[in-house]
Amino acid sequence: MRKTLVAIAVLGYFGACVLLVAGLGYVWHRSDPAPGQPIAFPHTVHAGQLQIPCTYCHIFADRARSAGAPPLEKCMGCHKTIAVEREEIRKLTRYYEAKEPIEWVRVYALPDFIYFSHKRHVKAGVECSMCHGDVAGMKRVRRVNELIMGWCVSCHRVRGASRDCATCHK
Repeated sequence: MRKTLVAIAVLGYFGACVLLVAGLGYVWHRSDPAPGQPIAFPHTVHAGQLQIPCTYCHIFADRARSAGAPPLEKCMGCHKTIAVEREEIRKLTRYYEAKEPIEWVRVYALPDFIYFSHKRHVKAGVECSMCHGDVAGMKRVRRVNELIMGWCVSCHRVRGASRDCATCHK
């Protein structure tokens, strides 16, 4: 009788874990892969036509875990004089003048138990497009890759990077 109860408890625990993972996956897949943003930033112009490198705006990508959004001062360095008549630039200017941060909507988010460092990947020569796709050609930035374990492990295998669990899992 006791072995049966232990077996039921163990199966229940693992069943709950499977349901939790499946539920999180479902929520992630149902979330908008191209969320609307407070300002319609044209990557097609900046990264596409003008060929501004990703790290010019995402200044922390090569030295921190997070690539981060550019500070408003970076944007206003050009947009105090360029395209000031456009509505999206007017929005940008209002945020800047009010000294309010822009609340960008995340396109990619990893669970808290995952450690990911943009710095490590940039320093290893991984192009931004490997994970984020052709952002320079996107009218609206969207999630193009599912950052799930199998996808990451495949890349690590191909590049000869560590596949030790502690590399990515906290």
